[in-house]
Amino acid sequence: MKNSFIIISMLTALTLSGCKKYLDVNQNPNVPSDVSESLLLAPLEAGVSQYIAAGNAATLVNQWMQNCVPNQPIPNTVNYMVTSSTFDDFWNSHYVVVLNNLNILDKQAIANGNLMYAGIAKVLTAYTLGTATDLWGDVPFSEAFTGTGNTTPVYDKQEDLYKSIQSLLDEAITQLNSGTGNAPGTDDYYYAGDMSRWVKMAYTLKARYYMHLTKAPGYDAAAQANLALSALANGMSNNDDDCAFAYNGTSTSSNAWYLHFYNTSTLVLSSHYIDSLVKHNDPRLPYLASKAENTGLYTGNVIGTGAGKLQDFSIAGSFYGDIASKVYILNAAEALFLKAEATYITAGYTAAQPVFREAVAGNLLKLGIDTNSAAAQTYLSKRGILTANNALQLIIEEKSTANFLSVENYTDWRRTGYPALKMIPNNTVTSFPRRFLYPLNEITANPQDLQKAKLTDKVWWDN
Repeated sequence: MKNSFIIISMLTALTLSGCKKYLDVNQNPNVPSDVSESLLLAPLEAGVSQYIAAGNAATLVNQWMQNCVPNQPIPNTVNYMVTSSTFDDFWNSHYVVVLNNLNILDKQAIANGNLMYAGIAKVLTAYTLGTATDLWGDVPFSEAFTGTGNTTPVYDKQEDLYKSIQSLLDEAITQLNSGTGNAPGTDDYYYAGDMSRWVKMAYTLKARYYMHLTKAPGYDAAAQANLALSALANGMSNNDDDCAFAYNGTSTSSNAWYLHFYNTSTLVLSSHYIDSLVKHNDPRLPYLASKAENTGLYTGNVIGTGAGKLQDFSIAGSFYGDIASKVYILNAAEALFLKAEATYITAGYTAAQPVFREAVAGNLLKLGIDTNSAAAQTYLSKRGILTANNALQLIIEEKSTANFLSVENYTDWRRTGYPALKMIPNNTVTSFPRRFLYPLNEITANPQDLQKAKLTDKVWWDN
């Protein structure tokens, strides 16, 4: 892995007006920078939004989850036609653009006694590292940011990475609660310096990563669920706790998903996604999808049939897809669905029912839907009732809708099998991809035997 740093202002130049300070490409992470933490935080938050939550890796995940499809001739990435070089940019985004620079912020904040900034850096490091390991499995971390010029860091085992993530979040919670040093304010685009909300985010992430291990080798589902419930007692509780990056809706501050779906691109929504919303009479449809320009209908491209006219297909709707829409880093709805799933594991579907209902209704409210309306009440009566036979399926399916476009949905699908997907035909892959390939640049620079992993090989927790 290359041990260089990207000029961070360049990663936000197209998305964030007003953030003009940057990190030097030759910055040593062990030496405090002369750029203040307040000038480092905002572009880093923009980077997490633009390159992790809504980056190119996220668009590929959403193709594999059959939410969207390139309006291009088959074969293409939607039916798993990828090579190692496909993932070079994805790896670079996680490591060079984000993790390296979060390491700079963390070290500098500690050196300057600004522990609340350090806590934020650790929360975002846990988030980004968690995303990386869930996509690739074993990845470098313990030797990746030592500042010693080591260009061939070891790959940490995924089980150890999960322990590191929990340790990062525990330390972050202590630092966020410390009140020590300068406090973020308007430079914090996520929470405007509200440390209590950062703490809630940290606890929610702890619950997320506990629940990922319910089927991991050597781990007990009920024990993991109880750990998650304990964390969620201090986690996000309503839509006001959402972690999101707000865009201005200008050419220099455009929502990343808008850019992915914008009509100069070829990305459109799939029929699998649109038809699922239509089938259930989901009142969120007008917010989640736009009507096709040519027909005025909600129409998705049928995956596997190739290209048609872009204007004949729906793209992401106003809530997620407009130029000024927010990119959601972590939804409070996820906390409630995690609580519902954990309660189901430990106490059964009847105990999980009120939590699940609250999660679904809360997401309807978030999108601006009156939960007392006939459409919402009808939907809740059909999709808001758990039974012994459907509990896990409904929890994960509704979580997927509430977490639209989130990479987390791919993890949920791998560990639960929901939402149900039908494999897209491919002459080279005979089963669904379970991971990303290691990137060509990394294979060349830091060769490891584990880099031979295939798309269909499972990561450690995917038991």
